[in-house]
Amino acid sequence: MAARKHLLVLLTLLTAACTTEVAATPHPVASPTKSSVPDEQPLVKVVAVLDGRTVELADGTKARISFLAEPSCGAEAALDFAKKTLQDNEVRVSSITPGEVSLVLADGTDYALLAVRSGMVRTTGVDGGPLTQAEGDAANGKLGLWAQECATATPPPPPAPSTSTPPPPPCAVTYRISSQWPGAFQAEVTVRNVSGVLINGWTLRWRFTDGQTVAQMWNASHAQEGAVVSVTNADYSALITPNGSISIGFNGTATGANNMPTAFSLNGAPCRV
Repeated sequence: MAARKHLLVLLTLLTAACTTEVAATPHPVASPTKSSVPDEQPLVKVVAVLDGRTVELADGTKARISFLAEPSCGAEAALDFAKKTLQDNEVRVSSITPGEVSLVLADGTDYALLAVRSGMVRTTGVDGGPLTQAEGDAANGKLGLWAQECATATPPPPPAPSTSTPPPPPCAVTYRISSQWPGAFQAEVTVRNVSGVLINGWTLRWRFTDGQTVAQMWNASHAQEGAVVSVTNADYSALITPNGSISIGFNGTATGANNMPTAFSLNGAPCRV
């Protein structure tokens, strides 16, 4: 009986010692700017920064960085920060939603979190979490745009012009029939952005004059109701930079004359032809 009691006491002491050692083992704490994007994601070079939250990658993809608000106040500073941090550097990319990406620097730093914590941009579509905390820290520290006198509300629209002269068209369209044969043809439509601002998402409309129909289209999707054709961007063709252009092509049918449309509109605004 005494030997059993001694054995139980020894087991109790060993168990307590192991528990203390496990409890005292420290656990690493992740850096607040490090991303959960796996390191296995390949590195891709950023070849251009279009604005404070939009980049062009080496494969030609133009995408917006997720969860960053459009940089209105302090836009120049946001652009300069993005260029210094991203342009000609390699990043890891993961897709959040079509047309949007998450960018992680080669050292594992999440770019969105870094830009928000530095006060360069605000967040959007975020409810709590590290980005919200980073925005609060930047505001409290008066960093970046928080050090400026920035309006927090959308400014009222400018008064209507006193003259009836319409504003210049924000787009220019070139319509070209590349080939045709009995009953069918192939055409290319090029849309140039002359508005001076980035277009992110677009719908192009025109009206055929001779009963033509669109049979197949590439670089965009289409719908046709009677003579009116509506063309909507694909995920990869949503952005049209200032003075940049996008081209779409299609195969169509024509049973008689095949004159080109005379009027086009982009997002509801008439285009120059």
